[in-house]
Amino acid sequence: MSDALLDAVKNGITSVDLGRQLRVGMPQSPNHPQFWHTLPRRHGDMVRADGGSAANDMISTGTHVGTHIDALAHVSQDGLLFGGADAGQSCLGGKYVEHGVHTIEPMVRRGILLDAAGFLGREVLDGGYEITVADLQGCLDAQRVDLHEGDVVLIRSGWGRKFDEGTPFVGKDSGVPGISEAAAQWLAGQRIHAAGADSIAFERLAPGGGHSSLPAHRVFLVENGIYIIEALDLEELAERQLYEFTFVLVPLNIYGATGSPVRPLALVTA
Repeated sequence: MSDALLDAVKNGITSVDLGRQLRVGMPQSPNHPQFWHTLPRRHGDMVRADGGSAANDMISTGTHVGTHIDALAHVSQDGLLFGGADAGQSCLGGKYVEHGVHTIEPMVRRGILLDAAGFLGREVLDGGYEITVADLQGCLDAQRVDLHEGDVVLIRSGWGRKFDEGTPFVGKDSGVPGISEAAAQWLAGQRIHAAGADSIAFERLAPGGGHSSLPAHRVFLVENGIYIIEALDLEELAERQLYEFTFVLVPLNIYGATGSPVRPLALVTA
């Protein structure tokens, strides 16, 4: 029996890596443990009789560093998680049994890039810029794409260009561009499956405000059960004007965790 997906692979596909490389000292939210990587054993520390040697690694990391996905257990409102689950009762034995990252099914879905920066004629949107419903609708019209139920929507502000600069990417003083609460409500109304952005917290951060207010997280994670992906690299998609693609993401299967580092891919036919 012919398999259409396998046939497409045989005919050739191109992948665009949307994930950031994990490095010690990379920029991240100050609210989460840092990423750390070291080599407990290096080549030559122990050599077998036949001359062979092996090296190994140890990492420690928060689950919300680098490119990562937020599980529904990540945010509560008034003591409740998505679907009215009690946030306290859901944390059994120190693990979020209900809505932990282990409950996120692997994603192979239609992905849509909304290049807000490109649509607005900017390489990088200003810190604290609020991406509005009109901006998102304008992107759709200009790119000639529609949103469908179950899509994964990736929003480019251009802020990802600051990732290698470190502190400026965090944007504590400058603020960070991102969608407004109204834009989050509008996207949720389209019944999307997940949304992501090239910034540190997905949504708009006001100048000097840090992470003190995150209404889009509430709208998506608590009120609508929509996953959030942060710190994506969306530059190649924008440069190639790949606005529609197959989106692939598989979280680490960490029982009861509130998030997971990920390496998403955008796939298109060669």
